[in-house]
Formats: sequence, structure tokens, C-alpha cells
Amino acid sequence: MNEPTATSAPLAARKYTFPKEEHLCRKKLIEELFSKQSSSFGVYPLRIVWIKAAAPTTAPPQVLISVSKRTFKRAVDRNRLKRLIREAYRLNKYRLTEQPNGHEIALLGIIFTGKEKSPLTLVEKKLISAFHRLLGTTIEVPASPPTP
Repeated sequence: MNEPTATSAPLAARKYTFPKEEHLCRKKLIEELFSKQSSSFGVYPLRIVWIKAAAPTTAPPQVLISVSKRTFKRAVDRNRLKRLIREAYRLNKYRLTEQPNGHEIALLGIIFTGKEKSPLTLVEKKLISAFHRLLGTTIEVPASPPTP
């Protein structure tokens, strides 16, 4: 009755974690991320900056999350937004790591550029959109039901 199916097996094996090894902390790597060799694009209220890896991999990239002190003066507001972005990334990083041919992202920066506080649902939706754009895939939109 409770036998695992082919579609539920990968879900059980998925780990929704964001360990310290995946945090981008080294100053030299951060400077490299924001140098001229990196690529970037914006999906309001996020800005995505990344550096390609030498070869495709299934390992998660090192990630930097930033919220501007100029826009959000109070530390509680900045910390809350960073917590929301971390949570959205943690729940959706499988979209990067479970690519059939792997991904080519070594370093990833997620910068909050919005002027107002955003809810988790909006941040998560925009992060998923950014992942699809980053990987060059299209978002599958479910077919609308036929109208009678």
C-alpha cells in the first residue's frame, strides 16, 4: 500500500539543506564574483550574479546572499530578507543540482534590490524564475482546463 513509486523516490532522497560549505564566505572568491568576468541579470526584486564552472557538475554552487544597508537601514529588516532568500534557495536549489547534464555555476550571488519588504511567496517565485533563466530552460505552464 505504501510502496515507493518511481516519482516519489527522488523526492525522498532530496535534501533540503543549506550547509556552511555552500555559503560563499572567502573574500577572494567574493571579489572574483563581482569582477568583470562574472555575468548578471535582474529579476526584480532580485539580482543574480554568477561565475561559470570549468565543467558541468551536480554539486551545488557556493552562494552569497546580500541585502543593501542603504535601502534597509534596520538590521532586523535586512536579516529577515536574507532569511527569506535563504529559505527560498534552500527549498529550490534542487532545480540547479538535479539537472540531467549538470549545471555550470561555480559561484552564485543573490542580491535583493527591491525597495520594499517582500513576502516569501514572491521571493520564491522570482528565485525559481531566475533559476530557469540561469539554466536556459523554460517554465512548464500547466495547460488550462477546457472551457465548456
